[in-house]
Amino acid sequence: MRARYWTRQDDNRIRCELCPRLCRLKPGQRGACYVRRHDGEGLELASYGRTSGFAVDPIEKKPLYHFLPGTSILSFGTIGCHLACRHCQNWHLSACQDEDRLTAEGTPDEIAAAARRYGCSSVAFTYNDPIPSLEFVVDVAAACRRRRIATVAVTNGYISPAACGEFFGAMDAANIDLKAFTEAFYRRNCAAHLQPVLDTLRYVARTQTWLEVTNLIIPGENDDADEISRMTEWIAAELGEEMPVHFSAFHPAWRMQDRPPTPRSSLASARAIALRNGLRHVYTGNVYDPEGGETRCSVCGSALIRRVGFEARMVNLRGGSCARCGAKLAGVFA
Repeated sequence: MRARYWTRQDDNRIRCELCPRLCRLKPGQRGACYVRRHDGEGLELASYGRTSGFAVDPIEKKPLYHFLPGTSILSFGTIGCHLACRHCQNWHLSACQDEDRLTAEGTPDEIAAAARRYGCSSVAFTYNDPIPSLEFVVDVAAACRRRRIATVAVTNGYISPAACGEFFGAMDAANIDLKAFTEAFYRRNCAAHLQPVLDTLRYVARTQTWLEVTNLIIPGENDDADEISRMTEWIAAELGEEMPVHFSAFHPAWRMQDRPPTPRSSLASARAIALRNGLRHVYTGNVYDPEGGETRCSVCGSALIRRVGFEARMVNLRGGSCARCGAKLAGVFA
């Protein structure tokens, strides 16, 4: 499949302009994401129509807590990633350079039909980052919209301004992983930069695409209280106080086996800091924490959605509003 977002260089190389890496590729060479390659004539998306498998998940697993809560979502991914996160939880896919792992095939129409067949309200592009597979993702999203099925991107948000509109314009919702709030973390642990992710967050927050933010807290890397305070102050000011934020627990993985799992106390502390800084919907993940999974009305404080694990139970939510005081809850509800 011919890819978009590239220009030809004078030395017979092409420059991929999908993400801020701007990979310059010789004929036969692949980009840092692995799935985009110079095929001698231009840029090709080698993974088009092929996936690493499908699963039906609760949408809370993405995590999305304010978008169609309590519904099922058809999840799938491919291989490769344009970041090189040392702590990747899905490294067997993101760091994979073996296309034989792409054992499932499907056209955009077949994937949309499968979501309908399994009773899913939405389709998620997840497991590895969907941005490098933009052309396939956008085609699947179009097929889904023809069937009134929503689309969700679970992504690192590392995308060029030129491609941002097409990619997120095809999505009904997104969860963007803000990995830390320092340039040093992004350079050391992801071989990337912080600012492009902040730019993407600002952009998406001003569109019709529903947005939630996740921060994986890693002991000794990004769990400093001052950093979390600056990050949550930025989110409240730039993305809005109603922005749902998920603090998730790290488990040792890939090239970061030397760090311990995140203590539950670190998640509770981060949540408390975020709430003090004005954020109204702050959650904890990857741990058992009923309080940290509960959605409350930001006006009267009534519990609206209670969660145990990935199971959501509506208690005082009626048509997207609080049944006690009538205040509207930020989000998209069936």
